[in-house]
Amino acid sequence: MSPTVRTGRAGRARLAVLALLASIVVPLVAAGLRSVLWALAGMAGLALAAVGVWWTLAHTGGLRALGAALSVAAPVAVLALFATFGMLGPALLSLGLWLLAVTAARTALAPGHTASEQAVVKAPRTPWVVMNPRSGGGKVDRFGLVEKARAAGCRVVLLDAGRHQDVTELARQAVAEGADLLAVAGGDGTQALVAEVAARHDLPFVVIPAGTRNHFALDLGLDRDDPPAALEALTHGVELRIDLGYAADRVFVNNASFGMYASVVTDPAYRDAKTRTTLRTLPALLTGEDPPRLRTRADRTYVDGLQALLVSNNPYGRAVDAARPGRRERLDSGLLGVVCVRVANTAQAARIVRGPRSGQLIRLNAGEVVVESDTGTIPVGIDGEHVVLPSPVVCRSAPGALRVRVPRRRPGTSRAGGEAADWPRVARLALGRPSLRRGQDEP
Repeated sequence: MSPTVRTGRAGRARLAVLALLASIVVPLVAAGLRSVLWALAGMAGLALAAVGVWWTLAHTGGLRALGAALSVAAPVAVLALFATFGMLGPALLSLGLWLLAVTAARTALAPGHTASEQAVVKAPRTPWVVMNPRSGGGKVDRFGLVEKARAAGCRVVLLDAGRHQDVTELARQAVAEGADLLAVAGGDGTQALVAEVAARHDLPFVVIPAGTRNHFALDLGLDRDDPPAALEALTHGVELRIDLGYAADRVFVNNASFGMYASVVTDPAYRDAKTRTTLRTLPALLTGEDPPRLRTRADRTYVDGLQALLVSNNPYGRAVDAARPGRRERLDSGLLGVVCVRVANTAQAARIVRGPRSGQLIRLNAGEVVVESDTGTIPVGIDGEHVVLPSPVVCRSAPGALRVRVPRRRPGTSRAGGEAADWPRVARLALGRPSLRRGQDEP
């Protein structure tokens, strides 16, 4: 590591330590030892709000109405109490300092790793791209992607909304006809289907963010507001080697979801009435006479009694990470991320505010994840596409399976650190005594 980088990390570590100390000192100055009572009041409000959300989702009738009211009233009451006694300002300042401390700590510890980039020295001769005109509310037409892709030398295939087309078979046919690069302008589900064909034939793959959410494009650093910019990868790009995830024989570039979400979206009414269908379906899934439960083995860790399980192609960052909330820091770690939810009653719902320590929200990393249920099949949401797979479902990572070409300049390539803050390491770094974690690249 260069002296400049080391100095920058030490500075961020010192900022993290100072912000953490300040987040503790501020409430102590404002309320003295009573700050402990105020912290307990805040946690109680969060717990009551969690209980309200649980009643809203898991029950019907009067208890659902009470839950909805409680989920709003509890945090409002806590905020009003803080404001009445002059503690709202110090509490918000303390929270802001804590978020700053966590973000600075994570950036200080970040290894600065990105997928290795290789410059593209030769443009493809016969690039092929499939486009879904319906994706993203019509981004293909709105951004003139067909004309721009053809001007870049691509053979363009448009999906027809009026008939079923096998995207995988279209990609295979393109390879058989001599395509030396495959690209997709569409949603993440379509991206995954074509990516599998590209990986199988070791062909470069280009992502054009023309879907609704474009999570895969976001984690590649692409500009989701400028889909045509992705075409620069054909001639002025770099190539990355990234992982693919598999659920049984189905590829995913983002994640495979099991349990509540996957069961709800299989309801035919979900597409036209998402909220109503979810509220109608969840009580039976959560607290019915025989609610479905999942169990999983992530490498050597076994967890059962789950209502929901998310397996991702590389681990996601935590939702509270202010720098990169809910995003993947790397796409080439060779690991699957696992998030398990286990909430079966009101008491467990209240404990979930403790995070991972509660046992109701479990985060793991693993090379292989086996998901089982008591039924013969399991509904699964794979990159937004809903399928039913035989139980058990074996999920695995295929490290470095996909060659992705991206533009040299991408707005989202900065890395902010993807691991939980390790405060002893942060303190040593702040004092000028860095210690390496296992596997970190450093002399």
